[in-house]
Amino acid sequence: MKIIAIIPARYDSQRLPGKPLAKLGDRPLIQWVYQAAYQCAIFDNVIVATDSNLVADCVRQFGGHVELTHADHLSGTDRIAEVAARYPEYQVVVNIQGDQPFITETVLNQLIHPYLEGESPEMTTLACPLDKTVDYTNPNTVKVICDLTQHALYFSRAPIPYFRHNLEAPVYHHLGLYAFRYDFLVTYAQLPSTPIEQCESLEQLRVLEHGYRIRVCQTTKAILEINTPEDLMAANVSLTNCASS
Repeated sequence: MKIIAIIPARYDSQRLPGKPLAKLGDRPLIQWVYQAAYQCAIFDNVIVATDSNLVADCVRQFGGHVELTHADHLSGTDRIAEVAARYPEYQVVVNIQGDQPFITETVLNQLIHPYLEGESPEMTTLACPLDKTVDYTNPNTVKVICDLTQHALYFSRAPIPYFRHNLEAPVYHHLGLYAFRYDFLVTYAQLPSTPIEQCESLEQLRVLEHGYRIRVCQTTKAILEINTPEDLMAANVSLTNCASS
């Protein structure tokens, strides 16, 4: 089985303009993500997918593999689907977000574990335990609830489920990493956007609304994502503290 990792990198981020090129320590953010993926032995190829010549030039400068895409993609998955179409020899396509510089091989292995075990789900994603005291009502933390076979029932920015009788029910913190069976990614790219996807601004809901399934794999803790200048500042402080300890 051949697995390709594609990193969508959009330059014009609303909350952090020029995010892929923002400096984390001594390297741009996109270099951290690329090198973390490249060091993962399970991938046969790693590619950055971007519509920006600035990002493409940066990736080439540190020796990475990059491909340019159209500028009008509405989501990162649409962007990786364009690049994946050029590589039909791969059976599994992994979408690694370009704002996750601290991604690890362990986490990536957990994401694609079903494929490595010989299963062929249409799509997988990751979740970890939810800190209900902090994140249950936080709209920036996406929640996911699953059926009894660990397939997603719903993703939401709202607090789900509603605990009417003060009983415990599993709800997880969703992490924005995805793996696709190649043929399903081709299908996904042709699906029209859906009402609840647009309401929640969560592209994975398009899959559920069209009647497909997403296997939710588990990991132990959330991965730091860099979405705002404050996130970047906190990550740089963390790096400095690690280097001095």
